[in-house]
Amino acid sequence: MNIALYFITVLIWGTTWIAINYQYGVVAVEWSIAYRFGIAAIFLFIVCLIARKPLRFKPSIHLRFFIQAMCIFGFNYYLLYSGQQYLNSALNSILFSTMVMMNILHSRLFFKTPITATTIFGSLLGTFGIGVLFWPTLSQTHWGDNSAIAIITCLCGTMIASWGNMLSVSNQLRGIPILQTNAWGMTYGALIMTVVALFKGSPMVFDSSLTYLLSLGYLAIFGSVIAFGAYFALLTRIGTAKASYASILFPAIAVIISTIVENFVWSIFTVAGFGLIMVGNLIIITKPEWFQKQTASA
Repeated sequence: MNIALYFITVLIWGTTWIAINYQYGVVAVEWSIAYRFGIAAIFLFIVCLIARKPLRFKPSIHLRFFIQAMCIFGFNYYLLYSGQQYLNSALNSILFSTMVMMNILHSRLFFKTPITATTIFGSLLGTFGIGVLFWPTLSQTHWGDNSAIAIITCLCGTMIASWGNMLSVSNQLRGIPILQTNAWGMTYGALIMTVVALFKGSPMVFDSSLTYLLSLGYLAIFGSVIAFGAYFALLTRIGTAKASYASILFPAIAVIISTIVENFVWSIFTVAGFGLIMVGNLIIITKPEWFQKQTASA
């Protein structure tokens, strides 16, 4: 079951990054996110009703749903969608893989999980990898340029998503069911993005083109309902650290797709930076025996 959940999560989230590209154009980012999670929420509520799952919860639990929604189904996606308008989808997915490092740090902050020398080394290696990967972009742009701002925006979105992961773990430790959490959370996420759109004065329009409809449907059903259900189930079954493997694997799929569809060009910086980030994440999660022996003898 764990292998199946991993396969589902990695395969779907590895392909959603390119699907996001087809959401740009007619519809504002905040409305696209509201449509996505609105559709997903309706689908989940239907599933809950068919399965006769209880949908009534205390106000305190709804507050948890709302806060988690802000982090996982709201502002993190708003920042990621906004940043990807100026970045390649492959680069955005690689940036999102840094959530592994952020999860470790936030686990320490919120759950007092110890941080080992292995974790520190892996985090530093991954951070250096980000610098190498984006060095050509950063060296040719000013901090006020779109590319530089997009990198910071996507990293902020990733950090907010990591906060949401911590809230998800906290909710599951309290025995709050995943299915209903996602149903209510995506409802609140859609409402939050609707409020953002109204506040910004973004016109409520809809794109009836086939590419928009297909990408929206894929993001809503597969990218939201199925993938989030599988990922949160992994969090419950094997814990945050091991579940973070998905964040390491899906960028590889996103990079391959981007190379084919977007003509993503590889360079020495791409290979070196991507490799350092992946190795750093693997060191954090697997805690290889050879590294532990080296740090113990030092």
